[in-house]
Amino acid sequence: MSRTGVMICGHGSRSQAAVDEFKVLAERLPSCLPDGWLTEYGYLEFANPVIRDGLDRLRKAGCERILAVPGMLFAAMHAKNDIPTVLNTYAARYGIDISYGRELGVDPKMIAAAGARIEEAVDRANRESGSIPLHETCLVVIGRGASDPDANANVAKVARMLWEGMGFGWCEVGYSGVTFPLVAPCLNHVARLGYRRVIVFPYFLFSGILVDRIYGFTDQVAAEHPDIQFFKAGYLNDHPKVIETFAERVTEQAGDSPPPNCAMCKYRTQVLGFEAEVGAVQESHHHHVEGQGASAPGSNVADCTLCTTFCTGECRLETDHVHHDEHHHSGHHHHHHHHAPYPHANHPLGPESARKTNG
Repeated sequence: MSRTGVMICGHGSRSQAAVDEFKVLAERLPSCLPDGWLTEYGYLEFANPVIRDGLDRLRKAGCERILAVPGMLFAAMHAKNDIPTVLNTYAARYGIDISYGRELGVDPKMIAAAGARIEEAVDRANRESGSIPLHETCLVVIGRGASDPDANANVAKVARMLWEGMGFGWCEVGYSGVTFPLVAPCLNHVARLGYRRVIVFPYFLFSGILVDRIYGFTDQVAAEHPDIQFFKAGYLNDHPKVIETFAERVTEQAGDSPPPNCAMCKYRTQVLGFEAEVGAVQESHHHHVEGQGASAPGSNVADCTLCTTFCTGECRLETDHVHHDEHHHSGHHHHHHHHAPYPHANHPLGPESARKTNG
């Protein structure tokens, strides 16, 4: 009997905690899906099982139709390029039907999950430091940051919906890498706005190097501004609304008219400043870090000579492809991929801001 399989395609991380959290999410998903559907998960890089392993298991269990979804908040290069390449290659090789759904994206359920995390931080702040009205509080939303303006703009849309929905006095948006402004320049800017309290919220699914970086820079800027209260909100993790959104991204593919999976895609249409990338070849560049675990050489901040308490991203500046900052601790220089360079790689508030200025 032909069965329906579900494949959650994660990015993977050198952080074992992040890999464990992803696994929990994958294990909670089936309860929101139709009975009898089989669910597997796999990672693009840095962690096992890799995506192909999950597909193998589904195929061997008799699944002739597989509904795959990117385990990612927004569609940038990984969701638009790398994962589809892995899936298409596999589907062609085994003659199996694999459809590919949308990323989590800007969704009311995701905004609700984010709002809950921010609410928890506000409650904690009020308990620990006395009540301050939201009008006198600045919200800072930090997204991943990508070489894709569509993904970066979606972080800003989420931030606006949180700001307007909850009624904060002000809101700023920053990113953990690749684009601008990065966390430290963003928070230094916020410190000049005159707000008594700042809530820093990482719009991230899982922990890992980048969330550590966001919290690390927050502590650093907070120490320089003792007159301002900085509070760190938790990341999304396995909030029930996140699981619900994942389930919808899977089941909507089985409906009569599945939604398209990228409207504002720089590979398909002219996007301001990125016009040269229309029609770029879609290829995955992750095969060389596939399955490398959190124990890969150089994968720990402890091994890095440039940072002390958390990964600042400065090591990215030592290699010449600054456009892809998650690779920075992989411990070896790998072959260069032919991706268009990020047009603002030298922006003073971007990765360059991680350079140590204190000699």
